[in-house]
Amino acid sequence: MRRPLCLRPLACLALLTVAACGRPDAPAAAAPPLASHPDWARDAVIYEVNIRQFTPEGTFRALLPHLARLDDLGVDILWLMPVQPIGVDRRKGTLGSYYSIADYRATNPEFGTLADLKAVVDSAHALGLKVILDWVANHSAHDHPWTAAHPDWYVHRADGSISNALDRDGRETDWTDVAELDYANPAMRAAMIDEMRYWLTDVGMDGFRCDVAWGVPLDFWLEARQALVATRPDLFLLAEEEDAKLHAAFDATYGWGFHHLLNAIAQGKEPAAKLDEYLAGSSAFPANAMRLYFTSNHDENSWQGTEFERMGENHQPAFVLAATMAQSFPLLYTGQEARLAKRLRFFEKDSVTWGDTTLVPFYRALFRAKAEVPALANGAGGAQAKLAGTGPADVYAFTRTAGESHLVVAVNFGDAPARFAYTGLAAPGEYRDVFGGAARPLAAAGTLELPAHGWLVLAR
Repeated sequence: MRRPLCLRPLACLALLTVAACGRPDAPAAAAPPLASHPDWARDAVIYEVNIRQFTPEGTFRALLPHLARLDDLGVDILWLMPVQPIGVDRRKGTLGSYYSIADYRATNPEFGTLADLKAVVDSAHALGLKVILDWVANHSAHDHPWTAAHPDWYVHRADGSISNALDRDGRETDWTDVAELDYANPAMRAAMIDEMRYWLTDVGMDGFRCDVAWGVPLDFWLEARQALVATRPDLFLLAEEEDAKLHAAFDATYGWGFHHLLNAIAQGKEPAAKLDEYLAGSSAFPANAMRLYFTSNHDENSWQGTEFERMGENHQPAFVLAATMAQSFPLLYTGQEARLAKRLRFFEKDSVTWGDTTLVPFYRALFRAKAEVPALANGAGGAQAKLAGTGPADVYAFTRTAGESHLVVAVNFGDAPARFAYTGLAAPGEYRDVFGGAARPLAAAGTLELPAHGWLVLAR
């Protein structure tokens, strides 16, 4: 997804109902969830790369010097926003949306050549990083060759013209720069899988982040995964959707509800204890499900505001939770480590300003802990339990355990220092603070002191 479905109220009122031959319903019964995930995803951190805005040049080649820095930061997976040519017909803004794909097998000439992209993938692999490509299966640009050669591969209006992208109710959206693909057509489905396979075999991608995964039927994703693992047995798929059923085909799904709750807690609109309700609802997800947790991404930054706008001084406590909660697969967006304090324009050139490194130690410490503390593993890596105790409503504390690995996390969203008096710590002993490594003995009962907008992450 690349912007809210309806940015303008009048546009929402003007949505048109599309004629028959819309998307088919998902199967009545979902397939069993994935039994396992790639070994390299167990303790991985994802970094979303906005190539257009990453450097003044906005090219693959200009990204290359940053790879070693990202590796040193503790990043494991690079998620590249779409790299293909952008449609011209009905283009949004000057440069258009990444998500209006005009050719699934080519690269955007503004970003560079296929050889340039392969250099990025090869260099990332040489550093031990994985690379996944943002895949737009729900729709293409209106001037994609398929619209002329295979118009039957698209959803049509009552007058026979090709529809814009649809919302969850099958109505047209204001994504006027893209055309809705029709997954009732077997030939189109086969072609889409071939296009995905190309990026695995010819370019070396390690998987995909699948845009608008909710708009494509689950049976296609099951078919695609089965076909693609024959090419890449350790394939990794991330779905842009919060739906437990998708774990039949996907390794990871978005934690949208978690993100919105973090915003509300950070703004003082909800107590931290609301997190318990979210975790209770997560019981519908498979035990080994990986959940993408974040404080920013390309949608949130451009359309809802930076983490500083939405979370203020609580942007760091919020990210601590995003990186440490059960099932968490943490995401960092372009420029967050450089304290990016502006909304990057989506359809225009708007480069990140690099140079502020004050947040780098914070993110590096969390990502190092992710790699070193077994209880922090993604998916089913560590059981989570609420840490019993008393303290202000702005404080949230919990433990995670995996075998002999134990973790205690406490965050304070309040404007004043807080004391949290806890009891019943199941694994007392000497812990270390993952921020700096200082030793910290914890008894079965005691008190945790937290500064305003502060946190503790203690591992044993």
